[in-house]
Amino acid sequence: MSEYSKTLSSLERSLEIRKIALPPNHPDFAQSYNNIAMVYDNMGEYSKALSSYESSLEIFKIALPPNHPDLATSYNNIAMVHFHMGEYSKALSSYETSLEIRKIALPPNHPDFAQSYNNIAMVYDNMGEYSKALSSYESSLEIFKIALPSNHSLLATSYNNSAMVYYHMGEYSKALSSYERSLEIFKIALPPNHPDFAQSYNNIASVYFHMGEYSKAFSSYERSLEIRKVALPPNHPDLATSYNNIAMVYSHMGQYSKALSSYETSLEIRKIALPPNHPDFAQSYNNIAMVYDNMGEYSKALSSYERSLEILRKSVPSTHPHLVVVKRNIENLRNRF
Repeated sequence: MSEYSKTLSSLERSLEIRKIALPPNHPDFAQSYNNIAMVYDNMGEYSKALSSYESSLEIFKIALPPNHPDLATSYNNIAMVHFHMGEYSKALSSYETSLEIRKIALPPNHPDFAQSYNNIAMVYDNMGEYSKALSSYESSLEIFKIALPSNHSLLATSYNNSAMVYYHMGEYSKALSSYERSLEIFKIALPPNHPDFAQSYNNIASVYFHMGEYSKAFSSYERSLEIRKVALPPNHPDLATSYNNIAMVYSHMGQYSKALSSYETSLEIRKIALPPNHPDFAQSYNNIAMVYDNMGEYSKALSSYERSLEILRKSVPSTHPHLVVVKRNIENLRNRF
């Protein structure tokens, strides 16, 4: 039995005891559902997580005043699951509700404000609205600098997230600097093989990849994958991301059969871990298409590009940069055969 399964079993036993011992809608029920949801979220079982977070919120609405900080936390947690499911407009709405409650309930520069701005920025980043994302990340970082010790892990997360936007904007030297600052803080703040190390190495690798330094990229991606294999369940979405990224390096090094194998491993994990039409499926099909294109298997490439485009049309705004990229890939392919 995995550690997640053991924790889940213990939390469910605790909930059953509370059902016997406490009156209906007691706040402790909300806490039980919240804790169960957190485990499901960490396991990548997002629909179960969402259901438990919503049960928690409904109890808090009955048991607590309308602007209690725990309500803000509930909306924040629900938004987080919508974000992981690729439902960005729902995520943004719940994050903004959480922020509005915190503005009433908490003193200025409370760390929870930083969390709210950080989370809103993450949604904007994934929607391709990079200037809004960077502005919100900077608001988050400024609050964390006031509220937290200099080596707190949340500061590392802030540097990591600002770096992510610089990366998406193509400002790779700024991105690398912020990612490395983040990693140095994590080395002080976290135990070995913590999943956040894997994310740091993954992000540094992504910058090296886009700078054309493929051997450095491959080394960091492999380090990230090894940590994730230790720290996460076998079908966690982050493992799919690792295999996807290693495949990208193989592809750019001309090792197409290895690239295709890793992309397909990534896709198989995503089929288990993610809801249908999640934007990451579009990434998988687009990347597989590019390998087929480079191998001269143009009909397979076109089929995968079209599958990617179909998913993006259902899952992201019509102005999203990824839509433009896939449409261009299809047009370029059709012009060649």
